[in-house]
Amino acid sequence: MLVIGLQTSPNEDGLTAKAAKAVLEGAKGAGAETELIHLRKQDIQACRACEKGWGRCAREGLCIIEDDMQALRERLYQADAIVLSTPVYFGEVSEVTKCFLDRVRRCERRMEGPSPLEGKPILCIAAAGGSGGGTLSCLQILDRYCSHLHLRVFDNVPLMRRSREYMLAALPAAGKALVRGDW
Repeated sequence: MLVIGLQTSPNEDGLTAKAAKAVLEGAKGAGAETELIHLRKQDIQACRACEKGWGRCAREGLCIIEDDMQALRERLYQADAIVLSTPVYFGEVSEVTKCFLDRVRRCERRMEGPSPLEGKPILCIAAAGGSGGGTLSCLQILDRYCSHLHLRVFDNVPLMRRSREYMLAALPAAGKALVRGDW
């Protein structure tokens, strides 16, 4: 089993990254192969809404932008489960997360037939470094994207500074449960 973690914070040692790593650590402990991808290191450009918003992505499930997005989508197709960890900015997902999800949604949701991502389990983490007040609204946004993509939400995890210690300790168990298919 392959579990791919998408870490979307510019801070590779911060709470968002530690959360993704903790889930992957648990998944690895349950026998899965794991991979952590730092989306900030990928060249992912914003959707251009070409051809009045429904260009090649709607017809073929492919984007005209030549960046790292298609290779990343192909890698996600190979995954058996996905972990997405985003920092919370003003009650929403980070800009790189939104850019990535907008592009994935446009190509995957408009394809003829089912997307290769359809039905894949995903664990979403919203990590807030401030008050933590925006974690739930951020998770609602992630849940809506997952619904559009027909991903199976395994869990939505709110993580904030004050819950950091016990949540980071619990996330490896979430990774193990994800691999075992504990639904």
